[in-house]
Amino acid sequence: MSVEKRVIKKYPNRRLYDTATSCYITLVDIKQLVLDNIDIQIVDAKGGEDITRSVLLQVIMEEEAGGMPMFSYDVLTQIIRFYGNAMQGVMGNYLEKNMQLFAEMQARLQTQAKSVITGENPMLSNANLWGDFMKFQGPGMQNMMNNYLESSTSMFVDMQQQLQDRARHLFTGMAMPGYGKEGTAAPEDELQPTAPPVSPEEVVVVKPASRRRAAKS
Repeated sequence: MSVEKRVIKKYPNRRLYDTATSCYITLVDIKQLVLDNIDIQIVDAKGGEDITRSVLLQVIMEEEAGGMPMFSYDVLTQIIRFYGNAMQGVMGNYLEKNMQLFAEMQARLQTQAKSVITGENPMLSNANLWGDFMKFQGPGMQNMMNNYLESSTSMFVDMQQQLQDRARHLFTGMAMPGYGKEGTAAPEDELQPTAPPVSPEEVVVVKPASRRRAAKS
């Protein structure tokens, strides 16, 4: 059963209107709705176009402009290079699946750790104390994340190499104009048209006109 999404309308004056609360909201409120795991749909109030992605990108831009950006220069440039690339669709699915796996792993880890600690020490059931505990887990989480990303990146590189190998095998033996059998450019002498061999009997000698007149006289 599909979950009904909370509809937000964006007006030409760039104001966002929450139809559930009948009040205007800001990008900060949009962020909080996402943090609260509330499914939202943002539509253009005039044309009815779904503009959810563009508004969510604005939220990300606001966060990136803050003091703790998530995306480095290298990450952003790599993402840009995938636009228009043959692997763009694959990369999109790859990022989506990895984000889902990481979110599930993070939620499972937090649930297990919290249940163990609060079970042994009820004092840690306090939300603030639990938050302090999680801050100390940063280095460990970072190491685990680095290992995960390294293995995930290696898997993606291997997959890309396999696709290239399959394409190479597919086109091997399929000679195309200007290309050899292995998909490489053919040598220049192979591109020059060659005339069929001519036998001596087919050779016709043309005499100059002056010599033909002398022969007739």
